[in-house]
Amino acid sequence: MTETNHSSQPREIAAIDLGSNSFHMVVARIVGQSLQIVSRHKQRVHLASGLDKQQNLDQAAINRGLSCLAMFAERLQGFEPENVRIAATYTLRQAQNAHVFLQRAERILPFPIEIIPGTEEARLIYLGVAHTQPDKGKKLIVDIGGGSTELVIGEEFDTHILYSKHMGCVSYNKQFFANGKLSHKNIAAAQLAARQKLESIASKYLDIGWDKTLGSSGTIKAIREVLIAQGHSDGVITSTRLKRLLDDITAFKHQDDLDLPGLSEDRKPVFAAGVAILSAIFEALDIQDMHFSSGALREGLLYEMEQRFRHSDIRVRTATAMAKQYNIDTAQAKRVQTTAVDIYNQIDTQPGVKKTELSTLLSWGALLHEVGLSISYPGFHRHSAYLLRYSTMPGFNLEQQTVLSTLVRFQRKALKLAEMPELTIYKRKHLYPLIRTLRLAVVFNGQRSDEPQPKLKVSANNEHWQLTLPDGWTRENKLLAADLKTEQEYWHKAGWELDVNELD
Repeated sequence: MTETNHSSQPREIAAIDLGSNSFHMVVARIVGQSLQIVSRHKQRVHLASGLDKQQNLDQAAINRGLSCLAMFAERLQGFEPENVRIAATYTLRQAQNAHVFLQRAERILPFPIEIIPGTEEARLIYLGVAHTQPDKGKKLIVDIGGGSTELVIGEEFDTHILYSKHMGCVSYNKQFFANGKLSHKNIAAAQLAARQKLESIASKYLDIGWDKTLGSSGTIKAIREVLIAQGHSDGVITSTRLKRLLDDITAFKHQDDLDLPGLSEDRKPVFAAGVAILSAIFEALDIQDMHFSSGALREGLLYEMEQRFRHSDIRVRTATAMAKQYNIDTAQAKRVQTTAVDIYNQIDTQPGVKKTELSTLLSWGALLHEVGLSISYPGFHRHSAYLLRYSTMPGFNLEQQTVLSTLVRFQRKALKLAEMPELTIYKRKHLYPLIRTLRLAVVFNGQRSDEPQPKLKVSANNEHWQLTLPDGWTRENKLLAADLKTEQEYWHKAGWELDVNELD
């Protein structure tokens, strides 16, 4: 796809980051080989502060988030779905009732919201920084959000190591500064907790090493602005300046009294927690100085959207690497993949973009359907489902991993459809044709043979599918015909029907 649409106007794309503290939206135009940012929008929603002890979002937090999305929706009127990406991070990853928020959001903002894993958040943050800060050499990127902190080392546009840790300025404020009191004791407790989070990974980062340290997003931006207002015009965050800043903070005794030049009113409640986390990171990784980068998650989303129209999709590399990691039989995987795509193309399920997306997920599911064989043959479909659900898969959001996991879970044996997980972006009715398709592809390649497949003709009418085979096929393929008969029984027990005919 080119960078312009059928009119002479450059194509506009938008990325939204549903963070734990703030929601951000950035809109850009694709002009030539570059992105031009045309507008930025930010709303403090304090989503993480609405999580109760049972990890449910309270109604007030949900309403704050939805109110912000309603404003964003005004700016996105007329945008095509493929030109908008919305990523939700820590708080919606944690919230037990995230589906309630997502269902209500869907009525306000007609674009899918992806809940992304922490490692995917880290990768996208790195991508955003790498595009906006094209320094040579290895970079350490630190991003302290409301609920999680991402740490990444990479070079150019590739990451070497990345982690997402459950520590953020909103969650730590709630845990260590709940009464608003500012003291050396509270700050030391927050620092110690952060150091403990970093204990298991610090040596890995130090072993790899890096040339420049960059910080992104609101916490580090706020610290930089305070330092500049204190007379450090270069805006560089150093370990010495951080220590002095902590002393300045504790001089105020209470968050309500916090009066530092350059510190905005809405940042006050979470500032001490953010500084405590950053100072712990400086100590754990022996950082001397850090520069601020304006690039972050939303810029990473934008650049990846733009690249997906012209470059190879990172998800292809992920799926290929995973196939290699688990030593799958590539020839068999590709046979199943070819058969599945051929069958799916014959049935009319979802028109347009949705069918293309689902077809792509089916293709990856077929490629990876046997990853669980690396654990054991009995129940390998369940092992495959577990690996695809819980592995780190760069480029995939949690919903896409759940879809892949569901497909391979139901590739064989009994169709216990009551065990299907809840979805938000896709619906169960979208997945049923994918499951039927993959099952048929697995059955027809059961002998793992390179012999050419018969030309399968498939027609579908909801749960009732008709399969037409060449004349005499069942006589010549008795074992496969028996497998197909067993498959018909599985379908029947699930309330589906599969009719099998032969051409005369």
